Amino acid sequence: MATKTLVGSGKYTYEVIENWAEVPEGWHMPAAAVAVDSQDRVYCYNRDPHHPIVVFDREGRYLYNWGDGEAEFAHAIVIDSDDNPWLVDRDRGQILKYTPEGKLLDTIGELGFRSDTGVDPNNFSSKAYQDVTHGGDPFNLPTDIAFTPSREMFITDGYGNARVHKFDANGVHQFSWGEPGTGPGQFNMPHGVHIDRQGRVLVCDRENDRVQVFSQDGEYLSTWPTTLIGPAVFYVDEDETYYIPEHNGGMISILNAEGERLTQWGDLEFRSCHGVAGDSHGDIYVVQPIKGMKGRRIVKYIRQ
Repeated sequence: MATKTLVGSGKYTYEVIENWAEVPEGWHMPAAAVAVDSQDRVYCYNRDPHHPIVVFDREGRYLYNWGDGEAEFAHAIVIDSDDNPWLVDRDRGQILKYTPEGKLLDTIGELGFRSDTGVDPNNFSSKAYQDVTHGGDPFNLPTDIAFTPSREMFITDGYGNARVHKFDANGVHQFSWGEPGTGPGQFNMPHGVHIDRQGRVLVCDRENDRVQVFSQDGEYLSTWPTTLIGPAVFYVDEDETYYIPEHNGGMISILNAEGERLTQWGDLEFRSCHGVAGDSHGDIYVVQPIKGMKGRRIVKYIRQ
């Protein structure tokens, strides 16, 4: 019998299942993001123009795919309360709402538009952020989206911008906040966003190695006490436990609602962890690099 590979600690101990997804033979599936719907269907959002969305059951069995030719640069996927996937296509500069079967329902953002922020998105660097003197309108390479219970939307705009944008439930832009920098309320690549149970807006300020907390009016409230090496995105379970891939450190951190770390695993070989989601059984799915190879895949971690 093969020995289990376990990671984490205490109640957050997991068995690692590296080759979980039964990818159809001959398919190229470089994962960028992952989400799980209410039926425990696992959506893999890929940087493959022919199979951008591939859906599996929780056992890794292939179900279906859609989106051939509709994606340019997969970045994030979020499932709303109606089980509709929202895709953040970074290079199209758009957020797209679909049915679970792949019918386009709504679009936010103008195809290919990039606001004038002073950052060259084709030559991004931390110094480029420091040279910017103003924040731009939506969008310049957006990164993630989060919803309030009343369907208002908060969208991080991080690669060519340093802003968070608020939209109403009809997709109309309300206002924005943020500017480049390292101080409170400033950003160096806002990469992930989440609305917590108190209605606060949490932002993965990736290149500043921190999570910042804001009101829905954009008022800076606090910064989590735990340093995270390039926090990418959030998955939050029913117990309000936070699961965050540390993109630049190759780690997965689990934290409580106050931002205190509960456990952590990984190493620099996993640098570029980019997505995380969980199912109703407490298992989690992480988009992470393949050791010794190019590209990323979804690895499943089964709760013990």
